[in-house]
Order: sequence, then C-alpha cells, then structure tokens
Amino acid sequence: MIKEILAKQYDIEDKLIDFVYECESKLNLKFQELEKIKEYNQYKVLSALQKNRISDMHFGWRTGYGYDDPGRDAAEKVYSDIFNTESALVRPTIVNGTHALGITLMGILRPGDEVVYCSNGPYDTLEEVIGLRNTGKGSLIDYGISYKEVRLKSDGSIDLNEIRKVLTYKTKMVCVQRSTGYSWRKALTVEQIRKWADFIHENRPDIICMVDNCYGEFTDILEPTDVGADIMAGSLIKNPGGGLALSGGYVCGKKELIDLVSYRMTCPGIGAECGLTFGQTRATLQGIFLAPSVVNGALKSAVLCGKVFGELGYAVCQKSDDRRSDIIQAIELGNEDSVIAFCQGIQAAAPVDSFVSPEPWDMPGYDDKVVMAAGSFIQGSSIELSADAPMRKPFIVYFQGGLTYEHGKLGILLALSKLAKKGLLKGEI
Repeated sequence: MIKEILAKQYDIEDKLIDFVYECESKLNLKFQELEKIKEYNQYKVLSALQKNRISDMHFGWRTGYGYDDPGRDAAEKVYSDIFNTESALVRPTIVNGTHALGITLMGILRPGDEVVYCSNGPYDTLEEVIGLRNTGKGSLIDYGISYKEVRLKSDGSIDLNEIRKVLTYKTKMVCVQRSTGYSWRKALTVEQIRKWADFIHENRPDIICMVDNCYGEFTDILEPTDVGADIMAGSLIKNPGGGLALSGGYVCGKKELIDLVSYRMTCPGIGAECGLTFGQTRATLQGIFLAPSVVNGALKSAVLCGKVFGELGYAVCQKSDDRRSDIIQAIELGNEDSVIAFCQGIQAAAPVDSFVSPEPWDMPGYDDKVVMAAGSFIQGSSIELSADAPMRKPFIVYFQGGLTYEHGKLGILLALSKLAKKGLLKGEI
C-alpha cells in the first residue's frame, strides 16, 4: 500500500522506492542509537517543564513593555535548566540565529578586544556582523574589535596547538560553530567541544568560550554548556522550537554574560526586564517539549539521505554511520542543474508551496546566489524539511529538517525522482 501511494500520488518509479527502502533496512542499529538519544532528551525537557511548574497562567498575554511577564521568565528558566546554565534569553524578538549570535558577540566584546574563530571561518551570514565583508554597517571590526580564525585540522578536529599560537593579551572570546554550515566537514561533537573548552580554560581562564549551537540541539544527550562552554546561542525556528515556535532565538550561559547580551538586545539599563512576547510563550514551550522527537525525525532523515546518495556514489558528509552532532546532510552533486533539481524535488514534497519551483536568487546575507527549497509552515524554518545550496563549485547541497521522519523520506524519494527524470542521477539503480 505504501508503494502504491508513492507511485500513484507522487509518480515515483518502483525501483527508486525499492532502493530507498533497501537503504533504510540497513540502518536499524543507527536508528536505535538515535532513539535512545531522543528518549533521554525527552525526559530532560519534561523534567525542566515540571521543575518550573509550568501552568496555563504562563500562556497569557502581556502588553506594552512586558513588565513582569511570568511566561517569558518561566520559558527562560526552562531553557536554563535544559541547557544547564545560570541564565538565558528566549525571545521572539530575536529574529534569527544570526541575530542571537550577533547580540552575543556585540554585547560582550569591546573596542580593543579580539575574537578568534576556532572552527574555520564563521557561518556566511556572520561575516558582515564581524566585518569581513560589506563593512561600515556597525560590525565588530568597525568598532575596533579584531578578528582571527584558526582552521580545523585535516581530520576535522580543533587545532589546539594553533589556537595556542594565535591567542594574545587582547583575546577576549574564542568561538566555534558546531554545525557543518555551508562547509564540507563533520559537525563538531560535544566531546570535541569539551576538549576545546577545557584547553582554553586551563591555559587562559580569562577567555570566554562561545558556541554557535544552531542545528545542534538535542542531537546528543549533552550540550556545549554541559561541557564547559560559557555561552551559546541558536534559533527557535531550528531544533529547539520543535516546528511550533513562530520566530525567535535564544542565548544561554553564565549570568554575567547573559546580562551583557541583554543590554545589546534592548539597551543599557533595560536589559532583559522588558520585551513583549506577543503571546508566543505557549508555542515556545510546547515546541521545546516536542523538540527531541522532531530532531530525532530530522536526524533519521539525514542519515537515510546520506546512505541513499552515498550508495549511489556521491560524496557525502556526513556518512550514514558517523556520529551526528547536527541535522545537516551535505551532498556534493557536482553541477548547478543537479543542485536545482534536488531542491525542486524537496520542494515538491512540501506541505506548503509544493507547486513552487525553486531557483537561485540573491538572498540577503549571502555572497553567492542561493537556491532554497523551503515549503514550510513557518517561513525559513529549517527544522522543517528544507534543502539549500550556495551556487558555487563544487555544488554542494545541504539537506536538513523534517518534522516527521516520513516527510524527510518522501523528500529524499522526490529528490531522487527529479534527478532521474532529468537524466542527472549518478549511478545505477
């Protein structure tokens, strides 16, 4: 019956369906491992909600300044408990992950300070925040904050010896990006982040360790702040929003650092005391309650995607048996037409705008044109099934998300089908 609906409703060839299900059958042990992570994280989240005595009164509206908003305060305490930190900001007015990271950098760093990225360069949209391109808009470099970066070693690990060489008396913060982003590497594991944070704190206890945690939440039983990160930030329309948060971002960490970030988020003297949540506390808390299961579906979809395209001879990162630390699956497709066809297949699987045909465009914050399949209930939500790629060689597409595993699997089937119908599919099925 499943094959019948896939063939009839989606016009997918039987041999493609059989191939994907054959790949899936080889992933039982990996899926069992991911189910254990999901179960652990579900209990952790539930415990935080119960500890903070969440009730219906937390879902009410406030107006104006948002003074004494019990729902906002409770949500931030829940996040602090889940991520094992002293304090947190969880706000719908943080517009995305880049904004969350931006206010973290700008709230803590001061003129004359130095920041060092230790996992290659930052994510594309942070380049303007730092001032690596399009300067003159109030970037870190515009304000006299210097920047360095340390490349990862050839095996994808953090180069601690090189970090030691570049640190100076001006270095105030070191950063890592946990996820793949638009690069060809494995996501940094929590254990790698632990070793990095321990190294920094042992050698330079005055330096702050900051983690870009986008796409990484709930992919392991521990988070960066469990293993020594002083502060981390991410987006609510990625993993922790569970597909329900309408917008927003979070920052979790030491209280003295969160206070500084809050002054950049609003202004000095106001900080976290004000800020309307626009009635979004219910969606924020229900979203994080569902997040462990939603992330599990996205992880399983990424593993299956890596298995399917790896079996066909494509270069993939990560491989299906790798230890996952984000929800992103990168596939090197080799040419522009294949990238566009893949994204059109993902779009065709969407519950929203499935009839739209993605094409490359000049997306704000990116240096290259980007093609993006994102037929989501919440605009730009990358915990929902999506695929995107900067239009540059070697033409790597990044597949992520899926509120349910079955939806992710359908996206893979339709991406394969689109490539096959256009004569672009590599390998034989």
